[in-house]
Amino acid sequence: MRRGAQAVLLVLTGAGLLRISLLTDLYLRYVQPGLRPYLVASGVLLILLGALGAARRPVADHGHGHEHGHGAWAAWLLYAPALALLLAPPAALGAYTAARDDGRVAPAAADGRPRPLPARPTIELSLPEFGSLATWGTSRPLAGRTVRLTGFAAPGENGTWYLSRLVITCCAADARVVKVRIHGAQPPPPDTWVAVTGTWHPTGEPGTNTARPALDASAVTRIPPPDDPYQHGTKGGTGR
Repeated sequence: MRRGAQAVLLVLTGAGLLRISLLTDLYLRYVQPGLRPYLVASGVLLILLGALGAARRPVADHGHGHEHGHGAWAAWLLYAPALALLLAPPAALGAYTAARDDGRVAPAAADGRPRPLPARPTIELSLPEFGSLATWGTSRPLAGRTVRLTGFAAPGENGTWYLSRLVITCCAADARVVKVRIHGAQPPPPDTWVAVTGTWHPTGEPGTNTARPALDASAVTRIPPPDDPYQHGTKGGTGR
């Protein structure tokens, strides 16, 4: 790739990084909030490197006609990801990913005993918390309790659907799915964000591999998608 093309690629990539991390919150589609300063610094550095490269006088090329053919096309292909980041950043992971994962939940603590629930008429829980209680709560802490969960809709088999979230440790590449099967309500379109109020639907025996998170819905309400589509946690943890 010629020096001028390299400089343009660096500037485009840096501008794309600054667009998603400095001018907007789109970076939350891909990484943890704490990584924002590093993205901003990387964007600034790439733009500076590109500007310095463009300012240097190009070295004369002789006998590189082949580069003007296949090499030029290869250079344009390298521009595509940088232009996409700048003009149309890819969407966050969603229903497509969730539908292809079984969504099994790890225990909330090393001894498998989740935290006590507050004494409120309706309990607001994250999906990882609800999933852990439903799967590993051998004392059945959810029995008779009304809970409110939020997430996006993901299709299941034979007309079923799941309320889903993705938990990331560092970035979207390490995302794992947590999902709760919803009973008693029509499925919203995939990737629709909703709040679901209902009661625990026992499935299998808590504390064994037969238990799976499920909810009998009494109300399903559409909500705006959050700025940060992921929940965050440590490896093997429930996430918050």
